[in-house]
Amino acid sequence: MGEEVSGTRFSRQHRRRYREKVHLCLDVFTDMLATTAFDTERASIGLEIEFNLVDRAHRPYLDNRTVLRTICDSTFQPELGSFNIELNLPPQPLSGNALFELELALQRSLLLAQEGAGQHGAHVVMVGILPTLLPAHLEGTRWMTPSNRYAALNESILTARGEDLHLDIAGAEHLTAHWACLAPETACTSTQFHLQVTPHGFADTWNASQVLAGPQLALGANSPYLFGLHLWPETRIELFLQSIDTRSPELRNQGVRPRAWFGERWITSIFDLFEENVRYFPALLPEISDEDPRAVLAAGGTPNLPELRLHNGTVYRWNRPVYDVVDGRPHLRVENRVLPSGPSAVDVVANAAFYYGALRALIDDDRPVWSMLPFDVARWNLYSCARNGLGARVRWPGLGEIGAGELVLRELLPQAHEGLRRWGVPAALRERYLGAIEGRVRSGVNGAAWQAGTVRAMESAGLGRSEALTGMLAAYCEYMRSNLPVHTWPLPRGEGPG
Repeated sequence: MGEEVSGTRFSRQHRRRYREKVHLCLDVFTDMLATTAFDTERASIGLEIEFNLVDRAHRPYLDNRTVLRTICDSTFQPELGSFNIELNLPPQPLSGNALFELELALQRSLLLAQEGAGQHGAHVVMVGILPTLLPAHLEGTRWMTPSNRYAALNESILTARGEDLHLDIAGAEHLTAHWACLAPETACTSTQFHLQVTPHGFADTWNASQVLAGPQLALGANSPYLFGLHLWPETRIELFLQSIDTRSPELRNQGVRPRAWFGERWITSIFDLFEENVRYFPALLPEISDEDPRAVLAAGGTPNLPELRLHNGTVYRWNRPVYDVVDGRPHLRVENRVLPSGPSAVDVVANAAFYYGALRALIDDDRPVWSMLPFDVARWNLYSCARNGLGARVRWPGLGEIGAGELVLRELLPQAHEGLRRWGVPAALRERYLGAIEGRVRSGVNGAAWQAGTVRAMESAGLGRSEALTGMLAAYCEYMRSNLPVHTWPLPRGEGPG
């Protein structure tokens, strides 16, 4: 859930002092990049994944605190939405059987969460947007997990905007609505991959992650329905941008940057990203600590830089820079936040295998892709894949405009195999997980396609949209628990991907 804060409202003087403290932290961070030994012993990976809670009727279950008390495991934390929880698996090196161990750990955690939720008549679901979520579920105050952090975020974003949020997403169908709170953001549940990197290697890792964002979405899209409407294969991308937007329409027209941000340039250092955060984004949670980071560094210690880190946590990049301190040693990570949750544990790890493998190959290339790809094209690829899933067109150096699936089969999948080999992943595991990726491309079935095809078949059989979404989600939960890759899930007879 991120760091808690002490209050929900902050004075103008407090905000000014916080800005000064953030600038001080940035100066100290600059000194650390030049003089401090960061933890670079091993390239470790980590996984965060958000779950939805549903009741026996597969509607949102709005009491995550009760479920978390029953689970009683510190790897689970609450999220903004009272029907969401988050799992944080411990970091580990990416070599040997690490990917298979990650799959087993995710399955064990799913079972633990399901047992805890089951004691309250609830279930856990890994899906990008809960298909049965309706506006009525987000009325009043029950939708938000009680927390100063979340209350302050809600207050700060709406105050900065100065008016209600406006959702306007046109896909297969068209959603338009106004909201007086951040409740729609709770519909977004994601998978986040972490990779620890050296200061020297950070820029290449982030740039390569940006390049991969579009293809990742084409493969992993799993969010086609919102409030009963069929929108984009990965509606979550646009929903997140709009639901936390601090800008009025006039500020958008001026080109003011959004809080959910892809970025605007390739970088040469992690400093570029933190400096952009400080330059462009006002504080949402101006909590001031007692730490004097310059004094800590001068005394030979490792500053925590809490103001800089808290501010970074409120700039929602799809690939976020992370500074952290573990056992007194600083380290840097790239947090890849592009993908939705689900569908199954093996699918989640297949997505990880593709990301980490292709990432390694792109970083090791003598002529990096991003040196030949305009940044705006990488952004265009992201939105093309969010809107169209496996049917998207993307632009790629040397290939021009090409289908996302064809790009994966021709270029990125072989690179992912080679990258995993360089990480020390055995051939059998490369085949297990990248085989699932290939299966999605060749069948045209990812999570979004399976959901849409199943709902379409149920509607053709005479069910209304609400009944079809509920029936689809019930089947989804069964297949999710079976841990079969989504491209092998049965589609109703006569239905193809859609």
